[in-house]
Amino acid sequence: MSLTPITGVQATTPTAFLPSVDKSAGTSSGDGFGVALTGALDNAQALSSQSKTLAVQAVTGRLDDIHNATIASTRAQVTLELIATVRNKGVDAFNEIMRMQA
Repeated sequence: MSLTPITGVQATTPTAFLPSVDKSAGTSSGDGFGVALTGALDNAQALSSQSKTLAVQAVTGRLDDIHNATIASTRAQVTLELIATVRNKGVDAFNEIMRMQA
């Protein structure tokens, strides 16, 4: 009986917008959060655009499967809520740091 190895497992979430860290240097360039946030915003904009396109197709009757439009709309909504939550937490952290006494 021959066993075949399991080939590459792909990630379930896109990580293309995450900053790359030079592991040999041990530190990042310091702009990783900004790069990650910009990438997340670009991803949210792409999801929103796809959702709008599918919604127009659904309304005009050119969409065969309404589930695709529903899923795209939900993904765009959840992504936008996540970005807003991260932004709010960042603002709260900044305000808390500003309230600290020296």
